[in-house]
Order: sequence, then C-alpha cells, then structure tokens
Amino acid sequence: MEEQKKENRIKLNVLGITYAQIQKGAYALILAEEDGPRRIPIVISSSEAQAIAMRLEHLVAPRPLTHDLFVSFAHSFGVRLVEVFIYKFDDGVFCSELLFDDGTRRICIDSRTSDAVAIAMRARAPIYTTEEIVREFGIVFDETSSQAAAVKEKRPDDWTDMDDEELQERLNQAVASEAYELASQIQQELKKREKNSIQ
Repeated sequence: MEEQKKENRIKLNVLGITYAQIQKGAYALILAEEDGPRRIPIVISSSEAQAIAMRLEHLVAPRPLTHDLFVSFAHSFGVRLVEVFIYKFDDGVFCSELLFDDGTRRICIDSRTSDAVAIAMRARAPIYTTEEIVREFGIVFDETSSQAAAVKEKRPDDWTDMDDEELQERLNQAVASEAYELASQIQQELKKREKNSIQ
C-alpha cells in the first residue's frame, strides 16, 4: 500500500450501529467525519456489531471478549495501538490496517474494518481514512432535519427501472431517515451511471 499523506487523511468517530437495510441479518457501522457532516456506513456481522455496541454503551462482559483479550495481550507486552487506517475500498470491502508501536519499532497489520474499529475503541486509538473514501462513500446528513421521510426499500436490481431523478429522490429520502447504508448504495449507483454516460 502506498504511504498516505497526513493532510489527505480524515479522522472518523464511531457514530453508532444500525440494522442494514440491504443485507438481512447484518448491521451497519456508521462512522462520522470528525469535522464535517459526512457519514460512512459499513456492513458488519452481528458479533462485531455486538462488540462495538457494548463499548458504545460502556458495558463490560463478565469474561473478556476476543477484542478485549487482544488489547490486554498487546498492553501486557508493551505494544500500543497508534491508529486504525481505513485505506481503500476493494470489491465491496473496506480495507483497514492497525499501526502498532512497541517503543522501538512500528508495525502495520491488515485487519477487517469491523475488528479494527472494535479494537480501536478499546485501545482509545484514533480512526482515520482518506479524503477519496469519504468523498466516494460519505453520505451528507442534515443534522437540523427534524422530519424523517419514509423510505421504501428497493433492492439494487429494482433500480434499473428508475431514472436518475427518481433515484436522487430515493437518496434524499434515505438520508433524511438516516438509512445511511441504503443511501450509500443508491449514491454508488448514481455515480456508476454518471461514469457510464461519460464513456
């Protein structure tokens, strides 16, 4: 992976967990741009959703969970998690790495984004991504909007019979009702159509 410039990185905060609108039985982790309105939804499994939700709610399991064990193990050997970096989106998956420091050297380890976030929350380490990822997958949510529009769930296969204007309206409804994951899917479809029309 190419070294990312510091000025090209954006700090993210964990906003919360919600049910995924597109994939049944899954959850969407919502990461929020620290100094901006954009949100990035990431589909995760129920076990990682539980681990992240427990940390958000400040709940402690009777016995250490896998992510707790990992952080305890690292601390016991003097290894500190410096940061988590979500560096690319490849074939439907957000790719992340963990940067560790033991006082003499720094090592990057590849990780699933859901695990990386769960560990970062326990180690109180910052989470970063690139401007490109936020620009491509970030959804702008109007925090002042008090009315959530009802969003009719449609699968990507059903979008072929909708024109761009209808899709844009569906995107606006998804954003208004905080259905970030659905909004991200619609936004990607609109961008794909725009690229195809240019070619």
